[in-house]
Amino acid sequence: MPAATWAVIAIYFSFGLLEFLRSDLLSKPEQTRNDGIIETVSTVLLLLVTQPLILAAVHALGQQVAPEYQGALAGLSVWLVIPLFLLCEDMLQYWWHRASHSVPWLYNLHRAHHNARYMSVRLVYRNNIIYYAMMPSIWMAGVLVYLGLGWFYAVYLVIKLLVIIGAHSDVKWDAPLYKIRWLSPLMWLVERTISTPATHHAHHGRHAADPATHYKGNYGNLLFFWDVLFGTAKITRSYPQSYGVENLPEATLGQQLLWPLFPENTSMDAQVKGGLTRQPQA
Repeated sequence: MPAATWAVIAIYFSFGLLEFLRSDLLSKPEQTRNDGIIETVSTVLLLLVTQPLILAAVHALGQQVAPEYQGALAGLSVWLVIPLFLLCEDMLQYWWHRASHSVPWLYNLHRAHHNARYMSVRLVYRNNIIYYAMMPSIWMAGVLVYLGLGWFYAVYLVIKLLVIIGAHSDVKWDAPLYKIRWLSPLMWLVERTISTPATHHAHHGRHAADPATHYKGNYGNLLFFWDVLFGTAKITRSYPQSYGVENLPEATLGQQLLWPLFPENTSMDAQVKGGLTRQPQA
C-alpha cells in the first residue's frame, strides 16, 4: 500500500479516535440506523471502486486517443504543478459543489451528505454513489495523473484530506486557537485560506435563522479561498446549534445512495423547499 494511503488512513483514524474519546464516534445525536450504512457503503465504494475505476478509465482512454501525451507533464516544476492542481481539481470541485446546491437533480445526488444531523469524520465520503462517479474533479485528477503528475497527486491528496477531515470532524480544532489573542492575525489568514470547522460546519447548519448557518455558501473543500474569491464566504468563528437541513423530506436508504435508480416518493416542490430555496446570507 502506498505511503500516501497510509498517511490518509492515519489522519482519518486520528480524528476518528479523538471523536471516539470526546463525542462518541459511533453514536451521534439524532443518528439513524441508515446513517451508518450510508457512510460505510459510500466510503468503501468510493475508495475501493469508484476512484480507482475512474483513474483506470482515464488511463485507458488516454492511451486510445492521446498516447503521445502520457507523462507529458512529468518534468513540470512543482511551483507550476501546485496551482495547476488547485485550479483544475480543487476549484473545479468548488464549482461542482456549488452547482449541487443550485441544480435540483444534482442536489438529489448530494443530499445524502446533508441528511446527517451531526458533524463527524464519518461524513467526509458520505454521498450518493453516482454523485462521485460523475464528480468532474476526480476525472480531472485522473487526467493530471495520466499526464505524469501522479507523484504530486499522492502528496496533494494527503494535504487535502487532512483539511477536509479536520473540517468535518466535530472536534473543533480551530475553537481554542480563536481564543489566543496573539494568534488572531494568523487565524484571520487561515480561515480565509483553507476550510476550517467553523466555516465548514456553517455549511451543514440545519436552520437558516441560525446566525452561524450558511448553507448556500462555504462550499470550499481544501481552499476556502474560492468562497472568498467568488463571494460565497461567511465567517463567524461560531458553530451552528444543530446540523442537517430544515424541511428536507425524508429519503430512503436507496434514494440516498442510488437516486435516481430509487426515485423520490415525495414531490420535487418539497425537495426544493427543503434544500434549494434558502437565500445566501451576507
